[in-house]
Amino acid sequence: MKRKVVVPVIVVLSMVAVVGGAWLWLRKGDVPDLATLEFQGNVEVREVRLGFQVAGRILKLLVDEGNAVKPGQVLAELEPGYFEDAVKQAEAALAARKAELLCLKNGSRPEEIAQARATTLSRRVAFLNAQREFTRNQKLVGRGAVSKQKFDHYRAALDEAEAQLRVAEAYQKLVELGPREEDIARTRALVEQAQANLAEARRRRRDCRLLSPVSGIIQTRVHEPGDYVNVGEPVFTITLPNPVWVRVYVSELQLGRIHPGMTAMVRTDTYPDHLYQGRIGFISPVAEFTPKTVETKEIRTDLVYRIRVIVEDTKGELRQGMPVTVIIPLSSRGSE
Repeated sequence: MKRKVVVPVIVVLSMVAVVGGAWLWLRKGDVPDLATLEFQGNVEVREVRLGFQVAGRILKLLVDEGNAVKPGQVLAELEPGYFEDAVKQAEAALAARKAELLCLKNGSRPEEIAQARATTLSRRVAFLNAQREFTRNQKLVGRGAVSKQKFDHYRAALDEAEAQLRVAEAYQKLVELGPREEDIARTRALVEQAQANLAEARRRRRDCRLLSPVSGIIQTRVHEPGDYVNVGEPVFTITLPNPVWVRVYVSELQLGRIHPGMTAMVRTDTYPDHLYQGRIGFISPVAEFTPKTVETKEIRTDLVYRIRVIVEDTKGELRQGMPVTVIIPLSSRGSE
């Protein structure tokens, strides 16, 4: 009789085990995998804000939102008139300084030296004549043949002739010696300064064009033609295709199970059958959402830390702000 009771019990237990195993197998996707960590996060992409290096009024914009751009591509231009005038002024100033330096380096022309010598000779003759008249009238005034007033006139004429002779001799010497080395050096420095001013004017003229420094997609177009923009004021925002980051937050209890360099996989609702490969690139050393008052043991585990996952080979499928699921295999720690 006992044997008849035992057999049905064994059968019932076997059926329960089979049914329970089948139920677990069917709900396998809902059973947490203790060998992985799973987080929810959002996609972040790097952006470049582009602005002109000079202030001015926008002449034209050559791209619009959504356009792909490449390095060196012209995106916008400012009205160039003011900058072109500045270049012309700088070129003229440089030409004047160069001409001045050339004159100093060449020294005095033979014609200038001959003219200076002729002037000196003429002043010397005039001085000798004035000296002769003064000597003759000096004897006459002693005998009373010439008035004191007339004699003073000859004295003044002699002084003036002597002064003019000294000026002519000094100028002749200056012309014959040529420019001083100090004057040449000073003028050469002025030429270099004019060259620098011209280079700056040309650079500012080049900066009238806004070039893309990177490859990417135009995310925003802030201004329109006719707007006046200051130096560095954003005109476009470019989204960079790589690298793409995912921002997630982990609790303090989970923090000890992960480290930078671990493998991570990213899944989206848009492409649920595709896993994007990545790795943990950054773990914030500072907890966020920390209470501003006392941190008690009860709330200490509520602190979270920001993690950045670097995603590879996204092919432009991940967009800014897109919600994603990040899966971190804990076995990847051992593969490092």
